Amino acid sequence: MFKAEIKSETLKGLVNIISTLIDEVKFAITPEGMTLKAVDPAHVAMIELRIGAKAFESYSADGTELGLDLDKVKTVIKLAGPGDIVAMEQDEENGRFVFRIGNVTRSMNLVETSSMSDPKVPQLTLSASAVMQVEQLQRGIKAAESISDHISIRAGPEEFELSCEGDTDKASLKLAGADLESLDSPAEVQSLFPLDYFANILKAIPSGTKIRVELDKDFPVKLVFELAGGEAKVVYFLAPRIEND
Repeated sequence: MFKAEIKSETLKGLVNIISTLIDEVKFAITPEGMTLKAVDPAHVAMIELRIGAKAFESYSADGTELGLDLDKVKTVIKLAGPGDIVAMEQDEENGRFVFRIGNVTRSMNLVETSSMSDPKVPQLTLSASAVMQVEQLQRGIKAAESISDHISIRAGPEEFELSCEGDTDKASLKLAGADLESLDSPAEVQSLFPLDYFANILKAIPSGTKIRVELDKDFPVKLVFELAGGEAKVVYFLAPRIEND
Protein backbone atom coordinates (compact mmCIF):
# COMPACT_ATOMS: atom_id res chain seq x y z
CA MET A 1 0.00 0.00 0.00
CA PHE A 2 1.21 3.47 -0.88
CA LYS A 3 -0.58 6.80 -0.76
CA ALA A 4 1.04 10.24 -0.67
CA GLU A 5 0.84 13.90 -1.63
CA ILE A 6 3.83 15.96 -2.71
CA LYS A 7 4.55 19.46 -4.03
CA SER A 8 4.84 19.49 -7.82
CA GLU A 9 8.24 21.26 -7.69
CA THR A 10 9.64 18.55 -5.42
CA LEU A 11 8.34 15.73 -7.59
CA LYS A 12 9.62 17.32 -10.80
CA GLY A 13 13.06 17.80 -9.27
CA LEU A 14 13.30 14.18 -8.17
CA VAL A 15 12.06 12.80 -11.50
CA ASN A 16 14.48 14.99 -13.46
CA ILE A 17 17.43 13.73 -11.42
CA ILE A 18 16.53 10.05 -11.81
CA SER A 19 15.67 10.24 -15.50
CA THR A 20 19.19 11.40 -16.40
CA LEU A 21 20.17 7.72 -16.06
CA ILE A 22 17.20 5.41 -16.51
CA ASP A 23 13.68 5.24 -17.96
CA GLU A 24 12.15 2.61 -15.65
CA VAL A 25 12.67 2.58 -11.90
CA LYS A 26 12.03 0.39 -8.90
CA PHE A 27 11.22 2.13 -5.63
CA ALA A 28 11.51 0.28 -2.34
CA ILE A 29 8.70 1.61 -0.15
CA THR A 30 8.64 1.58 3.67
CA PRO A 31 6.58 3.49 6.25
CA GLU A 32 9.61 5.79 6.68
CA GLY A 33 10.08 6.70 3.03
CA MET A 34 11.28 5.53 -0.39
CA THR A 35 14.66 4.42 -1.73
CA LEU A 36 15.99 3.79 -5.21
CA LYS A 37 19.26 2.31 -6.47
CA ALA A 38 19.93 2.11 -10.19
CA VAL A 39 22.73 1.82 -12.75
CA ASP A 40 22.51 3.19 -16.28
CA PRO A 41 22.41 0.65 -19.16
CA ALA A 42 26.10 1.23 -19.99
CA HIS A 43 27.16 0.72 -16.35
CA VAL A 44 28.98 4.05 -16.35
CA ALA A 45 26.95 5.80 -13.64
CA MET A 46 24.91 4.88 -10.58
CA ILE A 47 22.39 6.74 -8.46
CA GLU A 48 21.15 6.13 -4.93
CA LEU A 49 18.16 8.19 -3.80
CA ARG A 50 16.56 8.25 -0.36
CA ILE A 51 13.34 10.21 0.12
CA GLY A 52 12.09 10.57 3.68
CA ALA A 53 8.40 10.65 4.51
CA LYS A 54 8.77 14.30 5.56
CA ALA A 55 9.53 15.25 1.94
CA PHE A 56 5.82 14.68 1.26
CA GLU A 57 2.83 16.76 2.27
CA SER A 58 1.22 13.50 3.42
CA TYR A 59 2.57 9.96 3.35
CA SER A 60 1.15 6.53 4.22
CA ALA A 61 2.79 3.26 3.15
CA ASP A 62 3.50 -0.34 3.95
CA GLY A 63 6.56 -2.27 2.82
CA THR A 64 6.29 -2.81 -0.94
CA GLU A 65 7.99 -2.25 -4.30
CA LEU A 66 6.74 0.00 -7.07
CA GLY A 67 7.96 -0.01 -10.68
CA LEU A 68 7.30 3.13 -12.73
CA ASP A 69 7.91 4.27 -16.30
CA LEU A 70 9.47 7.73 -15.90
CA ASP A 71 8.54 8.87 -19.41
CA LYS A 72 4.88 8.38 -18.49
CA VAL A 73 5.39 10.10 -15.13
CA LYS A 74 6.90 13.11 -16.90
CA THR A 75 3.82 13.50 -19.09
CA VAL A 76 1.68 13.60 -15.95
CA ILE A 77 3.70 16.10 -13.95
CA LYS A 78 3.77 18.49 -16.92
CA LEU A 79 0.11 19.06 -16.04
CA ALA A 80 1.08 20.44 -12.64
CA GLY A 81 1.79 24.12 -12.18
CA PRO A 82 3.90 25.84 -9.53
CA GLY A 83 2.38 25.35 -6.11
CA ASP A 84 0.19 22.42 -7.16
CA ILE A 85 -0.03 19.34 -4.99
CA VAL A 86 0.27 15.98 -6.72
CA ALA A 87 -1.62 13.08 -5.10
CA MET A 88 -0.29 9.57 -5.78
CA GLU A 89 -1.77 6.20 -4.89
CA GLN A 90 -1.08 2.55 -5.59
CA ASP A 91 -4.09 0.65 -6.97
CA GLU A 92 -3.11 -2.80 -5.75
CA GLU A 93 -6.21 -4.54 -7.07
CA ASN A 94 -5.59 -3.49 -10.69
CA GLY A 95 -1.79 -3.24 -10.63
CA ARG A 96 -1.85 0.45 -11.48
CA PHE A 97 -0.49 3.73 -10.16
CA VAL A 98 -2.82 6.72 -9.93
CA PHE A 99 -1.95 10.43 -10.06
CA ARG A 100 -4.37 13.22 -9.20
CA ILE A 101 -3.62 16.88 -9.96
CA GLY A 102 -6.58 19.13 -9.22
CA ASN A 103 -9.53 17.68 -11.16
CA VAL A 104 -7.31 15.57 -13.44
CA THR A 105 -6.82 11.86 -12.72
CA ARG A 106 -4.29 9.75 -14.61
CA SER A 107 -3.60 6.07 -13.99
CA MET A 108 -0.90 3.90 -15.53
CA ASN A 109 0.22 0.30 -15.37
CA LEU A 110 2.94 -0.46 -12.86
CA VAL A 111 6.18 -1.82 -14.33
CA GLU A 112 7.21 -5.37 -13.42
CA THR A 113 10.17 -5.15 -11.01
CA SER A 114 11.30 -8.78 -10.79
CA SER A 115 13.87 -8.38 -13.58
CA MET A 116 15.21 -5.04 -12.33
CA SER A 117 18.63 -5.12 -10.73
CA ASP A 118 19.34 -4.16 -7.13
CA PRO A 119 22.90 -2.85 -7.39
CA LYS A 120 25.22 -2.67 -4.43
CA VAL A 121 26.29 0.87 -3.57
CA PRO A 122 30.11 1.09 -3.52
CA GLN A 123 31.68 2.04 -0.21
CA LEU A 124 34.46 4.37 -1.31
CA THR A 125 36.88 6.35 0.82
CA LEU A 126 38.08 9.12 -1.48
CA SER A 127 40.97 11.38 -0.52
CA ALA A 128 39.62 14.74 -1.76
CA SER A 129 36.33 16.54 -1.31
CA ALA A 130 34.99 19.98 -2.19
CA VAL A 131 31.64 21.59 -1.41
CA MET A 132 30.17 24.35 -3.57
CA GLN A 133 26.96 25.73 -5.04
CA VAL A 134 25.88 23.73 -8.08
CA GLU A 135 25.77 26.89 -10.20
CA GLN A 136 29.57 27.00 -10.06
CA LEU A 137 29.87 23.57 -11.68
CA GLN A 138 27.11 24.34 -14.17
CA ARG A 139 29.11 27.34 -15.43
CA GLY A 140 32.15 25.15 -15.95
CA ILE A 141 30.09 22.61 -17.88
CA LYS A 142 28.70 25.31 -20.19
CA ALA A 143 32.24 26.42 -20.98
CA ALA A 144 33.38 22.87 -21.76
CA GLU A 145 30.49 21.33 -23.71
CA SER A 146 31.51 22.38 -27.22
CA ILE A 147 35.18 21.48 -26.77
CA SER A 148 35.55 17.84 -25.75
CA ASP A 149 33.72 14.62 -24.87
CA HIS A 150 35.55 14.33 -21.55
CA ILE A 151 36.21 16.59 -18.61
CA SER A 152 39.04 16.55 -16.10
CA ILE A 153 38.28 17.10 -12.42
CA ARG A 154 41.21 18.10 -10.23
CA ALA A 155 41.44 18.91 -6.53
CA GLY A 156 44.46 20.17 -4.62
CA PRO A 157 45.19 21.74 -1.26
CA GLU A 158 44.33 25.24 -2.51
CA GLU A 159 42.13 24.84 -5.59
CA PHE A 160 39.41 22.82 -7.34
CA GLU A 161 39.32 22.75 -11.13
CA LEU A 162 37.22 21.51 -14.04
CA SER A 163 39.01 21.54 -17.38
CA CYS A 164 38.84 20.12 -20.87
CA GLU A 165 40.95 20.23 -24.00
CA GLY A 166 39.96 19.64 -27.61
CA ASP A 167 41.88 19.68 -30.85
CA THR A 168 42.03 23.46 -30.95
CA ASP A 169 40.37 24.87 -27.81
CA LYS A 170 40.69 24.63 -24.04
CA ALA A 171 38.43 25.65 -21.17
CA SER A 172 38.77 25.56 -17.39
CA LEU A 173 36.92 26.60 -14.27
CA LYS A 174 39.06 27.19 -11.18
CA LEU A 175 37.47 27.54 -7.76
CA ALA A 176 39.28 28.62 -4.61
CA GLY A 177 38.69 30.57 -1.44
CA ALA A 178 35.25 32.19 -1.30
CA ASP A 179 34.12 30.26 -4.42
CA LEU A 180 34.01 27.11 -2.29
CA GLU A 181 32.08 26.18 0.84
CA SER A 182 34.95 23.88 1.79
CA LEU A 183 37.95 22.07 0.27
CA ASP A 184 39.78 19.08 1.75
CA SER A 185 42.49 17.67 -0.49
CA PRO A 186 45.82 16.95 1.26
CA ALA A 187 47.45 16.09 -2.09
CA GLU A 188 46.57 16.87 -5.69
CA VAL A 189 44.33 14.28 -7.38
CA GLN A 190 42.89 14.30 -10.88
CA SER A 191 40.69 12.03 -13.03
CA LEU A 192 38.95 12.17 -16.39
CA PHE A 193 35.21 11.58 -16.84
CA PRO A 194 32.65 11.44 -19.71
CA LEU A 195 31.30 14.95 -20.09
CA ASP A 196 27.78 14.01 -21.20
CA TYR A 197 26.99 12.05 -18.01
CA PHE A 198 28.52 14.73 -15.80
CA ALA A 199 26.67 17.50 -17.62
CA ASN A 200 23.29 15.76 -17.60
CA ILE A 201 23.24 15.24 -13.84
CA LEU A 202 24.45 18.77 -13.09
CA LYS A 203 21.85 20.35 -15.39
CA ALA A 204 19.08 18.48 -13.55
CA ILE A 205 20.09 19.75 -10.10
CA PRO A 206 18.01 22.78 -9.02
CA SER A 207 19.70 26.15 -8.58
CA GLY A 208 20.67 26.95 -5.02
CA THR A 209 21.65 23.37 -4.25
CA LYS A 210 24.86 22.75 -2.34
CA ILE A 211 26.85 19.82 -3.76
CA ARG A 212 29.79 17.81 -2.39
CA VAL A 213 32.25 16.38 -4.91
CA GLU A 214 34.46 13.52 -3.70
CA LEU A 215 37.41 12.53 -5.84
CA ASP A 216 40.52 10.36 -6.09
CA LYS A 217 42.91 9.36 -8.86
CA ASP A 218 41.30 6.86 -11.26
CA PHE A 219 38.32 6.27 -8.94
CA PRO A 220 34.67 7.11 -9.57
CA VAL A 221 33.69 10.66 -8.69
CA LYS A 222 30.98 10.84 -6.05
CA LEU A 223 28.42 13.67 -6.05
CA VAL A 224 26.28 14.12 -2.94
CA PHE A 225 23.44 16.63 -2.58
CA GLU A 226 20.06 17.09 -0.93
CA LEU A 227 16.63 18.10 -2.22
CA ALA A 228 13.23 18.78 -0.61
CA GLY A 229 14.68 20.84 2.21
CA GLY A 230 17.12 18.10 3.16
CA GLU A 231 14.49 15.36 3.27
CA ALA A 232 15.78 13.71 0.07
CA LYS A 233 19.43 12.71 -0.39
CA VAL A 234 21.06 11.83 -3.71
CA VAL A 235 24.38 10.03 -4.14
CA TYR A 236 25.65 9.80 -7.72
CA PHE A 237 28.71 7.84 -8.89
CA LEU A 238 30.41 8.29 -12.26
CA ALA A 239 33.14 5.93 -13.46
CA PRO A 240 36.42 7.46 -14.67
CA ARG A 241 38.10 7.13 -18.01
CA ILE A 242 41.41 5.39 -17.34
CA GLU A 243 44.18 6.69 -19.57
CA ASN A 244 47.17 4.54 -20.42
CA ASP A 245 50.52 6.07 -19.60
